Amino acid sequence: MTSMSRARVARRIAAGAAYGGGGIGLAGAAAVGLVLAEVRLAKRQVGNGSAPHVPNAQGLYGLGYSVPGEPPLRLAMLGDSTAAGQGVHRGGQTPGALLASGLAAVAERPVELRNAALPGACSDDLDRQVVLALSDPARVPDICVIMIGANDVTHRMPPTRSVRHLSAAVRRLRTAGAEVVVGTCPDLGTIEPVQQPLRWLARRASRQLAAAQTIGAVEQGGRTVSLGDLLGPEFEANPRELFGPDNYHPSAEGYATAAMALLPTVCATLGLWPADEERPDVSRREGFLPVARAAAEAASEAGTEVAAAMPSGPKGPWALLKRRRRRLLAAERVDEPVGGPHGADSAEN
Repeated sequence: MTSMSRARVARRIAAGAAYGGGGIGLAGAAAVGLVLAEVRLAKRQVGNGSAPHVPNAQGLYGLGYSVPGEPPLRLAMLGDSTAAGQGVHRGGQTPGALLASGLAAVAERPVELRNAALPGACSDDLDRQVVLALSDPARVPDICVIMIGANDVTHRMPPTRSVRHLSAAVRRLRTAGAEVVVGTCPDLGTIEPVQQPLRWLARRASRQLAAAQTIGAVEQGGRTVSLGDLLGPEFEANPRELFGPDNYHPSAEGYATAAMALLPTVCATLGLWPADEERPDVSRREGFLPVARAAAEAASEAGTEVAAAMPSGPKGPWALLKRRRRRLLAAERVDEPVGGPHGADSAEN
């Protein structure tokens, strides 16, 4: 499928989400049914990982940056098992902890992490999670990171419905004053037990949803980062390193790879990234595109950011496509948060 074709499909899904449609399929209903069966079989074959509960990472990071009278930045994680950190043993290995630690180092300010994500969640759980994230009007998050989509594909949720729920979540968070970064649907074709041709079908379905998620999120004022096949090359080279014991959820190293892709966008969204990196770099194939084109290109290249730009153009809203240089996190080891656990929900669906 060409970039233009992917853009048209993504635009149709996003339009269906906005206007109440629901009949557009991801890679065809029959194909997705096969992907669903294969992925569920794969999960049964490899089990549910060695860590039945998600380690609690909630708390305060970067305590050494505290300044009397200055409140910490507030970071909230929403989404599914990848946002929660399913598959690792320590709170400091979860993506939320890695992002909080990295953000604290860049901002030189403490970061308070709250996690509303739920392993096994589909996009229709985002409404509940947004309510949790905004439960205290005096402590609205400065930024929310949403990682969602894989379960939507494997549970055959209509993509228009999936994008509708995500768009509504982004809109509510932005209205409340929170910035939003969405890590779009990962590439299910990187899951080792899924074989060809179903691996190709899983990849196609994942990318279609990721592109449509980008359009929906950007049009509501969020930014997106394509997770795509971010772990693909590393997984093929060293699957035991990049994926956890279940070969389905990322390992600590895998989550660090994803966090390194998200961190520059999180920092840029809060105005903390170098100003010269906010300009498009032609040498990295960055620039302004119709939002559907930008979404389609981002879905096919992991680590690519899409943000709203000019309000409109001849083909609708425009967006800025960025391929930010990944920066190493402040430290490979992330300390456990200060303040102890706060009762994160970690029940696997």
